[in-house]
Order: sequence, then C-alpha cells, then structure tokens
Amino acid sequence: MKLLFVCLGNICRSPAAENIMNAQIDQAGLGGQIICDSAGTSSYHVGDSPDRRMTESLKKRGYRVQGRARQFFPEDFEKFDLILAMDQDNYRNILAQDRQGKYKDKVKMICDYAEKFGDREVPDPYYGGQAGFEHVIDLLEDACGHLLTSLGKELVN
Repeated sequence: MKLLFVCLGNICRSPAAENIMNAQIDQAGLGGQIICDSAGTSSYHVGDSPDRRMTESLKKRGYRVQGRARQFFPEDFEKFDLILAMDQDNYRNILAQDRQGKYKDKVKMICDYAEKFGDREVPDPYYGGQAGFEHVIDLLEDACGHLLTSLGKELVN
C-alpha cells in the first residue's frame, strides 16, 4: 500500500503527515506493508527541507523528520494507491491533473479520517504562530491514526 500526502508547498502539512504516519506505521509493525511520501501541488519549495517551525514542533513530540519537497505530477496517480489532500484547493488541483477522471477514487481528504476534530481541512500554518503548527500536528495525529486503522483492516482482508 502506497500513500501520498499532498499540500501546497510540501514543507509544512504534507511532510508532517508523512512523518507522523511513518511513525504510526512503525509502531503498528506495518513498516514493510505501507509506504508513505508527500508532495506539493506547487513548485514553490522543490528540494527544500520541511519548514523549520514544523520540524521543531514534530521533534518536540518525538518524531523523526525527513524528506525534501517535491511537486505532485500526474504520474503519481499510477504510483500511489491513496492520495490524501490537506485542503479543498489541493484536492481540486490534484483532480485537475486527472483529466479523464480515471483516478478520482484514489484521491481523498485527510480530514475524512479525523474523529476528534471537526476540521474538514488541515489549515496551513505557514503564516501563523506556533499554535497553528501544534493544531496541525494534533489534527494529523488523529487523522493518520484512524487512517491506519482503516488500512490495517484492508491489509488483513
């Protein structure tokens, strides 16, 4: 099972989701069965490391942070089983690259898996303060945990 998390620039939300999900996968002992990556719908930060503020917030919670920003491309539809958008703009931008609608069932909103929070989108913390980064991590921990539960059931069947 291959998962791709997608936000705008691939330096805050989607790398946070990738690293949180990787930690949860390892804790569940599913390391060889689920592979994660992240991408951005824009090319603003291609090659950059995750945002320093997000990295610091994740490390304070014990997460190992890795990855470099890359852009989402149509070839990703073939490479990944599930593509998880952080917000509606990203969702629309991803689907816009699927001109024939062939892959729309692979594209979901990550917040569809959140249960503790009412957010339907992961807010972009880039221009806000530290509390925004913390909220994004809380939201992603919740959503990734329930996503993993859902995937675990699929892997067993």
